[in-house]
Amino acid sequence: MHPTTPLVMIHGLLGSISYFSPAARLPELAVYTPDLLGYGRHSGCSEVLTLQRQAHHVASYIRTQVGRPCHLLGHSVGGAVAMLLAWLEPGLVQSVISVEGNLTLNDAFWCRRIAPLEESEWAAEYREMQAHPENWLIDAEIDPNPQRIGWARRILDNQPASTVQAMARAVVSETVDLLDPVKALVDRGLPIRLLAGEKSAVGWDVPPWLREAASADMVLPGVGHMMMLEQPDRFCATVEAMLGDR
Repeated sequence: MHPTTPLVMIHGLLGSISYFSPAARLPELAVYTPDLLGYGRHSGCSEVLTLQRQAHHVASYIRTQVGRPCHLLGHSVGGAVAMLLAWLEPGLVQSVISVEGNLTLNDAFWCRRIAPLEESEWAAEYREMQAHPENWLIDAEIDPNPQRIGWARRILDNQPASTVQAMARAVVSETVDLLDPVKALVDRGLPIRLLAGEKSAVGWDVPPWLREAASADMVLPGVGHMMMLEQPDRFCATVEAMLGDR
């Protein structure tokens, strides 16, 4: 890999994806970790949030901050955004790594639970999560050591409850139409790489035709959906290996 190979990492329903310092762990890559609309530096965004609008937002970021075609990595909901971006803006994308990216409504189990809640009910639940990040980790079957609790707190404080629910509703509304763009990317010959955690891989609804077409299909041992929080070094080493042949 050329040391300036650009990798844009798109976070999931909860951001940011910068909390585990991926740029420092991937020195051979030029790593970018943009905030989606409604998250982090864009938490005051008043736009209606949709997956397609998020894809256009990241495309604008690539044009202004990266300035050249890049590899995309999308985690969870970010995987859906990455696929849409590659479909809408093919000239900006060299490949996609889908890290248990949402492909069908079967992948959107948490979004489907959050989306129909009353806003006040969800806000109260989210405040409880923010107050006790260690419980969020335990519920995800992740050992809540001090570093992970600190990271979980950063993740949960990165965006308001309203953003999380708005994106959950967007996922439920738009994911039903996602496989057609993904099929178009496969037909176009775009390299697509799949990465799952051993504990959560069985629940990832990847169509057989996509597995067959994938340039790589890897399972990271001993971790689940939040694999970069559990084993950041192993996760980054796997990503680097996946991009080794560009």
